[in-house]
Amino acid sequence: QVQLVESGGGLVQAGGSLRLSCAASGSIFSINAMGWYRQAPGKQRELVARIPSGGGTNYADSVKGRFTISRDNAKNTVYLQMNSLKPEDTAVYYCNADLRTTYFRASSNYWGQGTQVTVSS
Repeated sequence: QVQLVESGGGLVQAGGSLRLSCAASGSIFSINAMGWYRQAPGKQRELVARIPSGGGTNYADSVKGRFTISRDNAKNTVYLQMNSLKPEDTAVYYCNADLRTTYFRASSNYWGQGTQVTVSS
């Protein structure tokens, strides 16, 4: 069993900051990439930021320069620092991990339960 547990969401005014955390636990052999997605009401889930195990980061154009993704491999944890938040950032944010549970298994995608981020104008 693998669990991804997110924390750090909440209500913030426009221009404010929030930091999301996501810890992966359970039967984990290795983690390839970790990332954050979001889904606003009536919209499809979209990639926010992603960080592969080998380094480098990917960001949605809408968050570049405002959000920073980072990762603590020793803790199997990924963070998303969100600055200069805008009302259009309001969504449920989901943690994602592409990981292997054993040496012999191919990697699979796992999702957290989601955390609400609301930015008021």
